[in-house]
Order: sequence, then structure tokens, then C-alpha cells
Amino acid sequence: MSFVFDPAPTASLAVAGDDARFPVRRIFCVGRNYAAHAREMGKDPDREPPFFFTKPADAVVAGGQSLPFPSRTQNLHYEAELVVCLGSGGANISEADALNHVWGYATGNDLTRRDMQAEAKKMGRPWDMAKGFDQSALIGPVHPVAKTGHFEKGTITLAVNGEEKQRGDLADMIWSVPEVISILSTYVALEAGDLIMTGTPAGVGALEPGDTCVVSIDGLPELGFQYSA
Repeated sequence: MSFVFDPAPTASLAVAGDDARFPVRRIFCVGRNYAAHAREMGKDPDREPPFFFTKPADAVVAGGQSLPFPSRTQNLHYEAELVVCLGSGGANISEADALNHVWGYATGNDLTRRDMQAEAKKMGRPWDMAKGFDQSALIGPVHPVAKTGHFEKGTITLAVNGEEKQRGDLADMIWSVPEVISILSTYVALEAGDLIMTGTPAGVGALEPGDTCVVSIDGLPELGFQYSA
């Protein structure tokens, strides 16, 4: 097969302890999956079923570096998240079988142009440019399930310039990882390489040029980066 120009390189993530990389196919995100965060966004977590949005695969960026501050926003928010990395997939996956499709886990930060998102909501427009901009999916190395086991509980925190801003527990998710995988697979056939960012605890807030941001999840290494001044 020939192409009119060379295809873009496959987006990928580092794998802890391995030279091989994890190829990224798609990035799905769960909206408002922690009750306290749902409330701070003005929603009732007890009545809302899970909903999903996406980021392009090439929005992935590794931590441990200085990044340019995103354009077209005056209110850029951090969101600490556990990332589920699938090694296989399918449609209509049962909750009981869901974890068998998980290859590994990673620490993530779902960066959001909150002002653009708020305007899109007000006008009834899609969130794409608020969530899916360049370098909006900060994700650390993937850690294989064989080494970490599955994450059902554990502290998740985020600090900006050394000051803690978010603190929660993975057990506080409204929809667990198996439930999320199962429900998402009723909308699309999941595949190996798909990532699921599982939602963020309360305490989301703004980042400024020059800020350093660090996400920590029990059992995974810290994920940090800095925005250039």
C-alpha cells in the first residue's frame, strides 16, 4: 500500500522497565467520576450515568519536562487521573471479564481549557477544543498489571508548586474500572492500545506559566511537568 505522504508516527507511551513502548490507539475520558468533583462542577453525582469524551492519540505527552503553555485559554485546569491501558478489547464486555482486558496502568493529568469548555457548554457546542488540544493528555509510563495488580483503592493527589490541590482515593470513583470498561464497550468496540482516563477528584484549579504540577497515585511513580514561563 502506498500513501500520498508518509503517515504520522504511532503515538506511544513508555513502559516501565522495558525498551518496548505501548502504542496508543484512542484516548477515552470519563466525565465527573468522583462525587465531590461532580458537586464542585454543579452536578448531582447520584443521578448521572457515566459519560465519555475523547482526546486524540497524539495529545499524549510524557512528564518530566518543560512544556509551552497552551494557546487560547485564560483558565487552564489540571485534573489528576488514573489511566487504564487496554491490551485487548471487544464489544459488550461483561463487568466480570473487564479487568482481563487491562494491560497496565499509568498516572495521568487531563489538562483542560476550562474557559473554552464553559463557553462550549453555554452555547451547546462540543468540548473538543477544550479537551483535545496538543499536549493535553499528560501520561506517565505504563506499568504492567503483572507487576502492579489492579487498582481498586489508593490515594491520588496533585500538587502545584509544592502545594497540594487535589486529594482523593481511587475507591471513591462513582463507576469502578470494570464498570467503566464494560459500559464504554457498549458504545464502541474497544481495542488494544485504547486508554481510559478514569476521572478526577475534587479540587481542580488553574495553572499558570511557570507552574510545576505533580500527580501522585499510590503504587505508581509521580508524574510531573512544568509550564515554561
